[in-house]
Amino acid sequence: MDKGLLIRKIIEHLKGMLEAGMEAARATSAAATDPDSKAENKYDTRNLEASYLARGQAARVVETREALMEYETLVPREYGAGKAIGEGALVALRGGDGEFFCFLGPAAGGMEIEVEGSSVMVITAASPLGSRLWKRRAGDRVELSAGRAASAVEIVAVT
Repeated sequence: MDKGLLIRKIIEHLKGMLEAGMEAARATSAAATDPDSKAENKYDTRNLEASYLARGQAARVVETREALMEYETLVPREYGAGKAIGEGALVALRGGDGEFFCFLGPAAGGMEIEVEGSSVMVITAASPLGSRLWKRRAGDRVELSAGRAASAVEIVAVT
């Protein structure tokens, strides 16, 4: 799988998120400062709620912009046989549900990106899966748990 293409698709996705987030932030900011949204009585909290939403939208825009800058400056490192997993690694895993791919990125974990007919989950070192994969190598088995259920996956390849 072409890691450069994956990173370009992540950047595209983040640009789309940034654009949508900026539009949402503008709309919620306008709603929060609109004179027509003034409280009609002491129990009317629409204006206050709109201001909280505007603040949250603005914070999300900043977070997305920072993630975009990290990916735009990311220099993909090639991982050969025997190298430990780190930031920028594309990892093929095999578990009970078959083979799947994860990309250990610097930010914006949780995105799912389609590349060359395969779905790649973007994770970070701070995520439960990312922290378990960190410094592991191809051939290692990793225990995963979700609530009371536990399973193991095998690291098939690291590129």
